[in-house]
Amino acid sequence: MKKTKLIIAAVAVALTLGGGILLASDHADAPNVKGKSTDITDLYVFQGANTNNLVFVGNVQGLMSPTTTQTASFDENTEIEFKIDNTGDNVEDLVIQCVYKGGKMYIYGPVKPAQTGLTSTIVGTAAVVVPVTPYGSAPIIATSKSGIMAFAGPRDDPFFFDLDQFHKITGGTATGFNNPGTDTFAGTNVLSVVVEVPKTLLNSTGKLGVWLRTAQNH
Repeated sequence: MKKTKLIIAAVAVALTLGGGILLASDHADAPNVKGKSTDITDLYVFQGANTNNLVFVGNVQGLMSPTTTQTASFDENTEIEFKIDNTGDNVEDLVIQCVYKGGKMYIYGPVKPAQTGLTSTIVGTAAVVVPVTPYGSAPIIATSKSGIMAFAGPRDDPFFFDLDQFHKITGGTATGFNNPGTDTFAGTNVLSVVVEVPKTLLNSTGKLGVWLRTAQNH
């Protein structure tokens, strides 16, 4: 088991298990992690096509061009961790831990963490292992016996935001966004980890608080 330190980045959302989609975004505004494997761009949590499941999406290493994406890789020294609060106290009750090694993403959990807060220990054995999908290839999806599904690999950045217009608004030269706007992130890619989990494994029938964290292993 590996412990992790150097807590680098985190974003959070809250979701009702009945449905909906929530996201948190953090593109290019954290200079200490910009361009690093720990740089979080987005967290998405939403109900799956199978309404008995919940989908967790963590995106890292944003603003990659197609050329950069061809050689981009997850970092074996970076853990990607979804933290899940199912009791409403803003403390993680479950974690989904994602660790890259040898071209594959190992998904642990959802499981009770060994400790909460700024320190993390990989718990148990991997629930599902999925090969990382190469850029431009059909998605590779792995499914565990418990019904957990996982994907890892490059994706087109799904986040839409007109950053230039936002700067005009904050600079006082515009009063609102255009319809349609200009997608600042069009043509850029991210590395994505997607984990679809049966709701029965999340030990909650109400609201969930979810945050995404990256950390360097030591």
